[in-house]
Amino acid sequence: MDLDHDTVVAFSKSWGLFYLMGFFLCAVVYAFWPANRKRFDRAKNSILDQDDKPWR
Repeated sequence: MDLDHDTVVAFSKSWGLFYLMGFFLCAVVYAFWPANRKRFDRAKNSILDQDDKPWR
């Protein structure tokens, strides 16, 4: 198989979109997985817990 520029471009155009869609779906599933909720809530509130004090 000859890997010239046109072959690589054709491959990336045909399969690159499916790869990115699959990666996006994995990221969304990870973000909304119920077991990760406590970790994300802690990260969301951690900056407020540490810096929520008046200046001296």
